[in-house]
Amino acid sequence: MSATSQGPARSGSSASGGQRSARGIVSTIVHQPYIWAIVTLLLLLVINLVKDPGYLGVSVNGTTGNLSGNPIDILRASAPIMMIAVGMTLVIATRGIDLSVGSVMAVSGAVSMEFMSNQSGGDAGTAIVAALLALAVSAFLGTVNGVLVSIVGLQPFITTLITMLAGRGLAKVITSGQNTSATNEPFRWLANGTVFGFPVVFIIAGVIVAIVAVLVRRTALGLMIESIGINPRAARMAGIRPIGILIAVYIVSSVLAGVAGIFSTASVMTVEVAKTGLNAEMDAILAVVIGGTSLAGGKFSITGSVIGALLIATLDKTIVFLSIPSSATPAFKAVVIVIICLLQSQRVRALFARRNSRTTPPASVPTRKETVSA
Repeated sequence: MSATSQGPARSGSSASGGQRSARGIVSTIVHQPYIWAIVTLLLLLVINLVKDPGYLGVSVNGTTGNLSGNPIDILRASAPIMMIAVGMTLVIATRGIDLSVGSVMAVSGAVSMEFMSNQSGGDAGTAIVAALLALAVSAFLGTVNGVLVSIVGLQPFITTLITMLAGRGLAKVITSGQNTSATNEPFRWLANGTVFGFPVVFIIAGVIVAIVAVLVRRTALGLMIESIGINPRAARMAGIRPIGILIAVYIVSSVLAGVAGIFSTASVMTVEVAKTGLNAEMDAILAVVIGGTSLAGGKFSITGSVIGALLIATLDKTIVFLSIPSSATPAFKAVVIVIICLLQSQRVRALFARRNSRTTPPASVPTRKETVSA
């Protein structure tokens, strides 16, 4: 008797537990700071679908056997933004800023292209050495940023602004002020190749993002970065040494910018010193902000920055797809991003919460008669 009566009760409790867990997952997603970035991303895709119902179609190229379509193009275009956005996220989490990522991209591309143009061989070994040289120079620039910020005590904005100007000049010195091209198929494959139909550049970016996410979320490193951004003095009193962490964070940011520079130049096998990485720092900052990380430092979200990078790549492609005039492109982009930032602000959220509390009728309180009859 008891076993028969407990069966439905257990199934009912498990069903209600499943509903509670489902509601918990939905509630967790809705309250994430990057929820509006996701909504905007979906809205942009819907707008594109209205104009072209086959916008999200993916087909197999009969000649190359690779996947092709707008989603593949978005993934490919988002990879460089994703790289610099993840590095910028860590820097901003320490209450800093890195304005030099665009120039580091130009330096990275200049070093790799100049090295390969002076080599007779176009083999994989040459491509690997060129990439390592580019990343080494990028790491050096990041070390300079980190030392000036953490040891010398310069403001991150001033420090990275100086590096931004110096980096662009360094790239011109490396290439003698000329656009430099090279021929190396393994290097080109990094940006234009595919694995199982997917862009290699996006796969590499995804692996790097996963490694960074594991390092900062599965170790104490992320907690120490957040503590430095929230209160550097308290972090120091708690035994955290900010100098090493700050230098490491700026090095990571520069190296990831160097990777983005390799991606950008490998796609066309040419570095344009004046254009490579131009305004990339703005895209990175915007991706971080619309991903929910505060510029005041402290809490950060790698996932939000990745979503922000995907949103910016989708927005850029949507602007071209809708044939918006180039003169109006920055204004259109700014309007979309301002709306997202407004929706994510605490003040606007509090305003919506107060309005909902006024419109929601209060729960009915049972009268004494109802209580007695029950």
